[in-house]
Amino acid sequence: MGDTGDTTPSGAADVAPAGAATAAGDPFAPDGVAWQRISPRWAAAQRVAGAIVFGVVAVVVVVLALLLTPWIWLALAVVVPLWAWDFAWSGRQARAWGYAERDDDLLVVKGILFRSLVVVPYGRLQYVDVEAGPLDRRFGLAKVQLHTASSDSDAAIPGLPPAEAARLRDRLAARGEARLAGL
Repeated sequence: MGDTGDTTPSGAADVAPAGAATAAGDPFAPDGVAWQRISPRWAAAQRVAGAIVFGVVAVVVVVLALLLTPWIWLALAVVVPLWAWDFAWSGRQARAWGYAERDDDLLVVKGILFRSLVVVPYGRLQYVDVEAGPLDRRFGLAKVQLHTASSDSDAAIPGLPPAEAARLRDRLAARGEARLAGL
């Protein structure tokens, strides 16, 4: 894939993040940026992780209700709707993630309620990690984590196919070295 960003690694067309306005002056929609999207499989992985967590909580609630008092069954009235909300929200979260490579920096956008656009200049990159936990590997995903001179940097791109994550890691590392050498 070149700098044109014709398609994402998952084959979906480049689009603005969910709910992003295209009006001039919108800080979350810079002009001329072709966003790459993360894989929709990331939403499925998040749903499985949520099901595991909420399943454990449900088992604890059932055990406590059987051992202590039947009133604890009411906790399931909270746990089940929270799990349903988490399940539905995962798909929207996946559609809100995006990244774009520009000449001098990398843009990472995320968030639905609390939107965030992180701009990482290539010259500030110290190193780039590719990570994949057991659930990520099961779904064929990896996460690219960017490390900069700032300890507050929160630039990560989850939900990438491993080949795209490796390509992005190598490309960002090369661009970072080139920009750093010019300083």
